[in-house]
Amino acid sequence: MKIKRGFASDNNAGIHPDILSAIGGANDGHCIGYGDDPYTAEAYRKFTETFGDDIDVYMLFTGTAANVLGLSAVTRSFQAVLCSDFSHLNVDECGSPEAVSGIKLLTVPVPDGKLAPRHLKRFLAALGDEHHSQPKAISVTQSTEVGTVYTVEELLALSRFAHSNGLFLHMDGARLSNAAAFLGTGLKSLTKEAGVDVLSFGGTKNGMMIGEAVIFFDRELSRDFKYIRKQGMQLFSKMRYVSAQFTAYLTESLWLQNARHANRMARLLASKLEAFPGIEITRPVEANGVFAVFPEKYLNAARKNYFFYTWDPAGPVVRLMASWDTTEDDIVSFVSALKSA
Repeated sequence: MKIKRGFASDNNAGIHPDILSAIGGANDGHCIGYGDDPYTAEAYRKFTETFGDDIDVYMLFTGTAANVLGLSAVTRSFQAVLCSDFSHLNVDECGSPEAVSGIKLLTVPVPDGKLAPRHLKRFLAALGDEHHSQPKAISVTQSTEVGTVYTVEELLALSRFAHSNGLFLHMDGARLSNAAAFLGTGLKSLTKEAGVDVLSFGGTKNGMMIGEAVIFFDRELSRDFKYIRKQGMQLFSKMRYVSAQFTAYLTESLWLQNARHANRMARLLASKLEAFPGIEITRPVEANGVFAVFPEKYLNAARKNYFFYTWDPAGPVVRLMASWDTTEDDIVSFVSALKSA
């Protein structure tokens, strides 16, 4: 069965051949379960090569778990996390931060998806007041849900604000690779060196099959995380298959090759769409997402052959995502569908 590649989500893309090969390569003989295996040791070595020696890394299944359990490690149930009002943590985790960890989300409306210290200062008034949830962490998404990218300087401003007020900085790095590719920086520059305390590091949107990593840049913060992971039902018995993927992902900068390609395809798609009268690109195309106003005639024409999401019905604004395996022919086909209108 051959299914057409579309632009609904980078989650819909397949597995990169190198990563699929790594999974097959790990399928040899028996290994001790739960991470005490050579494949997990090698993945850990790759992580330390990338982010530095003084880190702790834990493999998990899903991005939801990585975000929620990572934040559980640095908060208690009477504390709160500050985040964007349309962050994935707030909109798309089905209340799991509240249900699983008991933490309150305090949301901030930010048109470009990016938090800054000026948005957060008002929450400091609650510190020390027993009647209010106590702010304890700031959570940012890189790249953001509207495709914008935090610069190193913007992250440094947030981490300095956080640390000077006794808060932690958490990053949802589901598309961190795309952000690094856009900025031309390393992964370490955008995380550890920018003052991030806890990172949810994902690869499933960029060529991996399954698996996330929670990375602590201060080992003291991860002291109890092995229990949090187990209690959160995220300790994978055959961990070697997740670990092998991360080894391939971090070898010879596969993460960067994939992200650069996805970003380039997004820019190409945007440039083609701009040629249509009435279609308007509404956000800077910095990572691998394109947000555009689509007149109804184009919307109907495209949906005859493609599935994608309406981001804002009022526009209507649609979200189109390029992936590591998007081709120029895919874009030509999509544009041809629009031309039929």
